[in-house]
Amino acid sequence: MGKGTTVIHGHEYFDSKLGVFIPPIYQTAIFEQPDRRTWSTRLSDRGVDLKYSREENPTVRCLERVLAKLELGDDALAFSSGMAAISATYLALLKRDARIILSKEAYGTTIQLAEELSKFGVKVTLAGPDTEDFIDKIHSYNDTTLVLVETMTNPTLRVPDVREIIKVCNEKEVKVIVDNTFATPIVYNPLVDGAYLVIHSLTKYISGHNDVIAGAVIGRNDIIKQSLWDWRRRLGSILDPHAAYLVLRGIKTLHIRFERQSKSALEIAKYLNDHSKVVEVYYPGLPSDPSHRIASKLFKEKLYGGVVSFKIKGGKHKVFKFMKSLKVIKCSPSLGGTESLITYPIISAAKTMKPSVREELGITENLLRLSVGLEDIEDLLLDLEKALSSI
Repeated sequence: MGKGTTVIHGHEYFDSKLGVFIPPIYQTAIFEQPDRRTWSTRLSDRGVDLKYSREENPTVRCLERVLAKLELGDDALAFSSGMAAISATYLALLKRDARIILSKEAYGTTIQLAEELSKFGVKVTLAGPDTEDFIDKIHSYNDTTLVLVETMTNPTLRVPDVREIIKVCNEKEVKVIVDNTFATPIVYNPLVDGAYLVIHSLTKYISGHNDVIAGAVIGRNDIIKQSLWDWRRRLGSILDPHAAYLVLRGIKTLHIRFERQSKSALEIAKYLNDHSKVVEVYYPGLPSDPSHRIASKLFKEKLYGGVVSFKIKGGKHKVFKFMKSLKVIKCSPSLGGTESLITYPIISAAKTMKPSVREELGITENLLRLSVGLEDIEDLLLDLEKALSSI
């Protein structure tokens, strides 16, 4: 099935007794165990006991089937947040004296959690965000167990050559996890290129409505069932069935939302690139962007996502005046939802970075990150024009 069909029908749910094909919310903590008709253990379609929703829930399973199909994996696990997914993955795969290599520009809490594990003997190395430094670091350390790379960095939207990083990791027998949140499975499937696991913050594009917190891990059956499933069970971090239902409802429009947001973002990036009060624009869809060549090679459909970052002339005072002048675009963290949101990275995504690292990455006090929503492009451009005129 194509991606547009998969997001709608990939859950495979059908109640033959009632003729219902829309997955319901199984808002229950418990299930009959054993089955009174057969006195046998009641199993989910994953082959594990279906007895308690902290471990397994039918609504959550419907979402997991869609996610696995979208990422072209065998199975998936849905978590209560993206960080819950990363936490379980760290605990499942990292041991004493193991080394994890992360991008310098990875999500701050992803780095913080890895560094916190140093008290248990885990070693952390920061690399990149360019491909060459990643590969150099992978070759430099023979004790590397895990590499975590993002398909697009936040907030400067660099696109590393994920395919090449995966290739090198596999040659070195190093497990590589790809956070595919910014690209989505609509344009890229890391598992096809040999990634060990794929991680998503479902909060962003996949649920797409800024109204639910969720995360997921997708991979091979043996990795999911024999390792990660038990860690989710022990941590109690399974996604709530009502939240799973909301993600299932949102995911049905993922393909058309992502396309619309990407096209609007490209128009906005072009507009900002020509504006006299904008110093620099970061968007891999622009031919002038340093990541354009790799992004065009990596991403299908020639869509580059709905996030645009840019620097305006002036410092913090100008930034706050600009943000205060916006009417349609809301000032808030997160991305990928129906509403357009603007974020000030030095007080949000990059807040936990050392000042020297921020400077190295170009995350300055005049940098803003815009997540383009589904509003009419004319209204967004007018909103930006009025706000820029105010400074």
